[in-house]
Amino acid sequence: MTAPMQEGRQAGTDRRRSRVATAISAAQRDGTPMTASAIARAAAVDRTFLYRHRDLLDILHVAAREPAASNTGSPEATQASLLADLANANARNTRLAARVAQLEARLSMALGEEAWRASGMAAPTDVSELQVRITHLEQHAVDLTRSLDERQAELDAARTANRDLTRALNQRG
Repeated sequence: MTAPMQEGRQAGTDRRRSRVATAISAAQRDGTPMTASAIARAAAVDRTFLYRHRDLLDILHVAAREPAASNTGSPEATQASLLADLANANARNTRLAARVAQLEARLSMALGEEAWRASGMAAPTDVSELQVRITHLEQHAVDLTRSLDERQAELDAARTANRDLTRALNQRG
């Protein structure tokens, strides 16, 4: 390659580098996306040009992390704050999805029980209440029977003691 050809090629590279730097500055001012594709498109260069010139790509990445200049005086969102917001939104989405699944399960159970009762296959509410009452009364009957057995045993013991005392009085007398 001759010297004039090399100089021409170098001049073309310098012009493209200058267009890339201008595109990065304009994107920072305007708040447009700071991606390699967007900057390459704005500078009218191939995206691989940025990847061959790592210093330009590093400048792009640094500029993308810095907040865009704002004329309103309000703070702009940085990439880190947007990523934090995205992570929080994803976590909230996960929690809400779990809550929706829980509520769907509860609704399914309630609708299933309602359908079971409506089908007539389930015991009516009053029958189940009566069964509870029967169980309670059966337990009460068992308690009364036990109490009656205890009192019968006491009565038998008292009668035996009374007979023994009467026999002892009759023998003395």
